[in-house]
Amino acid sequence: MVYQTTILIIFATFFYIFNMQGLILNVEQFDFLLFIMVICAIVVFITLYFVEAGYGKMISPKWGPAISNKVAWILMECPVFFVLLYFWLKSERQFETVPLIFFLLFELHYFQRSFIFPFLLKGESKMPITIMSMGMIFNTINGYMQGEWIFFLSPDNLYTTSWLLTPQFIIGVILFFTGMAININSDYVIRHLRQPGDTRHYLPKKGMYKYVTSANYFGEIVEWTGFAILTWSLSGAMFAIWTCANLIPRANSIYKKYEKEFGDEFHERPLKRIFPFIY
Repeated sequence: MVYQTTILIIFATFFYIFNMQGLILNVEQFDFLLFIMVICAIVVFITLYFVEAGYGKMISPKWGPAISNKVAWILMECPVFFVLLYFWLKSERQFETVPLIFFLLFELHYFQRSFIFPFLLKGESKMPITIMSMGMIFNTINGYMQGEWIFFLSPDNLYTTSWLLTPQFIIGVILFFTGMAININSDYVIRHLRQPGDTRHYLPKKGMYKYVTSANYFGEIVEWTGFAILTWSLSGAMFAIWTCANLIPRANSIYKKYEKEFGDEFHERPLKRIFPFIY
């Protein structure tokens, strides 16, 4: 309930500001919303060490009715794609080089996540509607915050073409694509753990799974840390923090599940949860 309540607080705060002030905030209002989001991320981070989000490997009937995993992933991820697209279409900066690159990188990830990844999923697993709905709410707000900063609130003289030569842009882009590659490859490894008709469970061992039990989550954290660096923005940092708050505790749950399920095979390998050689 704490996890659900936190999401509802974010939702209520967001729409209070939205309804009172209109679509575009000023910097002070925007920073306040970022502050609320970070506080909520801390609450979620702590909560998820005690309450497992009931989807995927940890699906649980206590989270209520569930629908097809494929449909749920599409509905959960696509709002952020369309929200940022809306901001891009509305902005006078839409064809400025640097904001356009930010937009394309962000949309590249969410096009893959919304319209390619779900159709690659195997099996007939389901996702609780509650989990899907909370994901939709967060993704909608996140799309709003990234679009608001990139296309409206960032200073006019900040993201000029000279930004492309800054260390933060270069390092951020490298991290972004490195994380994306790790994430996509890790999903591929998971999908191909067993042959058609085989119902046994296997411990993933290829790619970054040589080092961690949640390589896909590691890739996603690297990717959005890269985005935060390449935009050098508080909104990007907020998203990276939320990614960590959501995925690190879940990686801990998966680690414990694998440890219990695979026993000696698990302990033969020096695996960490999500960060190679660290945690």
